[in-house]
Amino acid sequence: MSIALDQLTDPPVRAFVAAVNAGDRDAFESTLTPGATMSDDGSDRDFADWAEREIFSSAGHMDVLTQTGDGLGLVANYRNDTWGAMLTAWRFTVDNGKISRFETGQA
Repeated sequence: MSIALDQLTDPPVRAFVAAVNAGDRDAFESTLTPGATMSDDGSDRDFADWAEREIFSSAGHMDVLTQTGDGLGLVANYRNDTWGAMLTAWRFTVDNGKISRFETGQA
């Protein structure tokens, strides 16, 4: 059973998930610090290229199953039109109310 969006305890992470699920590029970008970085399955990726491919042009969607006590770690069923559904882990670094880095990969 997934966790409702309003139950995600970290506000920037909650905004990130909401933006991904809405396919809202502007809202997504507003959750990030300038120069934010990310990795996928342990390899750093070009943030803009990854987001376009994995989220926006492929209808990415997160159903969050668990969150860590600090709200910065999630396990989610992630699905998009390219890869289908997969169990993923997400870890966020937040600085001054914005996400400066996230790491994702198969859980």
